[in-house]
Amino acid sequence: MKKQNVRTISLIVCTFTYLLVGAAVFDALESETEKRRWEALQSVEDRIIRKYNISQEDFKVMETVVLKSEPHKAGQQWKFTGAFYYATTVLTTIGYGHSTPTTRGGKLFTMCYAIVGIPLGLVMFQSIGERVNRLSSFVIKAVRTSLRCKRTIASEVDLICVVTTLSSLTIAGGAAAFSRFEGWSYFDSVYYCFITLTTIGFGDMVALQKDNALNRKPEYVMFALIFILFGLAIVAASLNLLVLRFVTMNTEDERRDEAQAMQALQVAVKLEGDVITSNGSILSGYEGHDGQSLNGTNTSSMCSCRCICLNGNRHKRHQYKLRRSPTHIRHLLPEVVPMQDLNYDTQSMHTIGALNGSGIMTGSHMGMGMGMGMGLDVVDDTENRSPHKPPHKLLKRNVSLLSFRI
Repeated sequence: MKKQNVRTISLIVCTFTYLLVGAAVFDALESETEKRRWEALQSVEDRIIRKYNISQEDFKVMETVVLKSEPHKAGQQWKFTGAFYYATTVLTTIGYGHSTPTTRGGKLFTMCYAIVGIPLGLVMFQSIGERVNRLSSFVIKAVRTSLRCKRTIASEVDLICVVTTLSSLTIAGGAAAFSRFEGWSYFDSVYYCFITLTTIGFGDMVALQKDNALNRKPEYVMFALIFILFGLAIVAASLNLLVLRFVTMNTEDERRDEAQAMQALQVAVKLEGDVITSNGSILSGYEGHDGQSLNGTNTSSMCSCRCICLNGNRHKRHQYKLRRSPTHIRHLLPEVVPMQDLNYDTQSMHTIGALNGSGIMTGSHMGMGMGMGMGLDVVDDTENRSPHKPPHKLLKRNVSLLSFRI
C-alpha cells in the first residue's frame, strides 16, 4: 500500500478517535451543568406564570420578544458601521450569528458575497502570513549575525516559536482590552479572543453589543476590527508553518515517486528483452543475474566474469550478438584482447577446442580460458580453413561472441 493511502487512512482514524474522545470529555464536563440550568429555568418559568397568572402562550410570546430584541441593544446593526462589522464576520468565516439578514435580498447577497469574499480573504491572510514569516526570518538572521552565531539562518522551529509568541501576545493584549470595555472576566476575554481568531465564532460572547457601542464608541469599533484582522494574519502565519506542511505531504510523496520512476527508466538499457542496469546487473525474464532462475532452478555452470556461459542446447539457442552500439554498454563488456598478444600457439588452441568437441570453450573449462580474456568464446575453424594458409594466421583476431544467459 502506498504511503499516501496509509497516511490518509491514519488521519481518518485519528480524527474520528479524537472526535469520540472530545465527545466523551464534553459530556462529562457539561451535561450535569446543562441539566441543572434547565431545571432552574423551568422553576423560574413556573414561578412567573403563577405570580402574574399568565398562560403558556403569553409566556412564549414574551420569550420571543426578549430573544429578538437582544441584538437591538447594541444599536442599529445594519447602519454602515454595523454592516461593516457583519461583512467582516462573513469574509473571515467567523459568523457570530449576533445579527443575520432577514430580507430575501439580504440573504441572497450574503451568499454571493461569501462566494467571492471567503476565497479572497483566505488568500489575503495566507499572503500576509507568508510575509510575517519572511520578516521573522530576516529579524532572526539579523539578531544572530549581530551576536556572531555560527548558524544564522532561521529554521522552521524558530519561526514556529516566533509566530506562537506573537499569537499569544495578541490574544493576551486583546483579552485585556475586551475585559475592560465589555466588563468580562479576563478568562472569558481570553476565551472570546481564541474563539474569534480561530474563526469558530460560537456567538455566545460578541463584542460591540452593549450600550450602543457601534454608534457611540468609534475608537472601540476600530480596535475590534484591527484586532480581528491582525490576529487572523498572525494565526494564518502559524497555520502556514504547522498545517500546510502536513497538507502538502501527500503531494510531495507523489512527486517523489514519479521522480524515482523516471530516474529508474533513464538508467536502464534494454538488450533484446534483457535490461542491463547502471550497476551492471542483468535483469532477464528467465533468469536473474545471480545465476538463479526466476522459478528457483540454479544453473549448472558459471564463469567468473559478468558473462554467464550455459552448456548444452540452451547455450546454442540463446547465444546472440549484441546489437547495441558498443559505446552504450562498453562498461559492461569484458575487454577484447588481440590473439597475437596472448602468446598462445595454435596447438594449445586446438587442445582447448577439443575439450568439448565443438571448438567452443564452455564454463567447465573456464580455468584454462581465464588466461585468454576472462571467458571469451573462442571458435576453432580448423576444419574450414584453407590448407594453403598457415594455422597461426587464423587466430589473429578474437571472435566477439558473448554468451549471455537470458
